[in-house]
Amino acid sequence: MEKLIISDQQFLEKLNLSHVEFIFNAIDQNRKFLRKWLPFVDFTHKIADTERFVSSILEKTVSVRDEVYVIWYKHEFAGLIGFKDIDRINDKIEIGYWLVEKMTGKGIATAATRKMVNLAFRNMEMNRIQIRCGVGNEKSSAIPRRLGFTFEGVERNGERHNRSYIDLEIFSLLKREWAETLF
Repeated sequence: MEKLIISDQQFLEKLNLSHVEFIFNAIDQNRKFLRKWLPFVDFTHKIADTERFVSSILEKTVSVRDEVYVIWYKHEFAGLIGFKDIDRINDKIEIGYWLVEKMTGKGIATAATRKMVNLAFRNMEMNRIQIRCGVGNEKSSAIPRRLGFTFEGVERNGERHNRSYIDLEIFSLLKREWAETLF
């Protein structure tokens, strides 16, 4: 099992099938909170739905697989973070994340995102990282802002959510910008 240590209280663990129950229970217990910004909540009704999600990631070949990690804080499940839409030809990648409600406001997602940024630039040799947040999701968009990402604009109707679409704020960080900071 691959673990990425963030601090003595927080680490990331590469997603595997043993996490299915933790993920499902977190979604089930935080439906109202998560549903506002995460469309998958409405499609996650039983543990088998989460198992299908995890299996769909793990069954892909490593070269095209999203890299997803469980966020642990004080040995409790806090949420997920991962790389998606990995584009190795253009050396760019997107980071997505979510936390259960009781884990918000503690710097957990910011620390996890910082770890993923460093991993993408140092180990994966990416040139660009993107984060997309629903317009109005201030807690989520505070993370890339805090980490020095540049706001690029709004992707209109960027994500289907419930029975309509929401706009997404687009943030990016380039490797040269990252190298100029003490990340």
